[in-house]
Amino acid sequence: MNSAEPIERLTDEASLQLDERGHLCHLLTLKGLERPLMTEILDDAENYLTAPGDLPARSRSMVGRTVANLFFEPSTRTRASFDLAGKRLGADVLNLDVNTSSRKKGESILDTIYTLEAMQVDVMVVRDASAGVPAYIARHVQPHVSILNAGESDVSHPTQGLLDVLTIRQHKGIFENLAVAIVGDIRHSRVAMSAAQALTTLGVGELRLISPPVMAPDPDAVPGARIMDNLGDGLEDADVVMALRIQRERIGNLDGIPGIDEYFANFGISHESMKRAKPDAIVMHPGPMNRGIEIEGSLADGPNSVITQQVTNGVAVRMAVLDRVSKTMATRN
Repeated sequence: MNSAEPIERLTDEASLQLDERGHLCHLLTLKGLERPLMTEILDDAENYLTAPGDLPARSRSMVGRTVANLFFEPSTRTRASFDLAGKRLGADVLNLDVNTSSRKKGESILDTIYTLEAMQVDVMVVRDASAGVPAYIARHVQPHVSILNAGESDVSHPTQGLLDVLTIRQHKGIFENLAVAIVGDIRHSRVAMSAAQALTTLGVGELRLISPPVMAPDPDAVPGARIMDNLGDGLEDADVVMALRIQRERIGNLDGIPGIDEYFANFGISHESMKRAKPDAIVMHPGPMNRGIEIEGSLADGPNSVITQQVTNGVAVRMAVLDRVSKTMATRN
């Protein structure tokens, strides 16, 4: 984003997401997304999953539509899965990043958006390092264009939150009796924020956010969660354990960050630390992983790990979201 370009901060992003009939037209945040709609999206995603070794699910529901992936920040899993999701639904897919974008030459974000609108792009998938960008774009696009948040600063990553709760639901069923522990750099993690919002909406029994004090979230940002700084206590009888990487690109020169060895000793998810969790607890990580820092490598590859399943579910969730906004477009035309 141009440093001189103002971004209008939205007090209620959730109000932009649904049209007057309650249909999803943008996905900007999981905050305020009601449980029935969230559950419907998860159910739809299940329909796009096939058995390992089988051909991936496909549909022609987006034939004639164009999806533009606007990634102004690095990404592997999210970008690749949105790319595959659009193509498997029959859409034309355009990938754009900061190195090939005129924004690097000083073009404003809205000029970039208006250019893509003129090319008849229907859905714009946006990742940006600045907070407020997806909602800002959603407020300025034409009514028939949908904006999907693919990762916004340290604020929100809604499709990641959806794929995480889908993975938990597949292994644990209902959420009400679960203790879910998220461990790591909570303060700077958009993944943690969206996962917390989704879990709260779905009625999780107990949500524990475990981190060094310098990486702890503002309690007001995660109402109802237990904020903890002791890993052993946080993992006690946990059903789900999610490790997060340290968001060094967002931290800057923050004082008090533990060194690698200290961090792994006190907050690394390992076979030893997992002895405090339930024997059938699943182990998650949104990626990219730093093995030997936030998670022990052999644990990430072990029988309790569902990390690769999260990746598989990511394509299915993004297919479900793309299909849903495409159907909303059809009702507007």
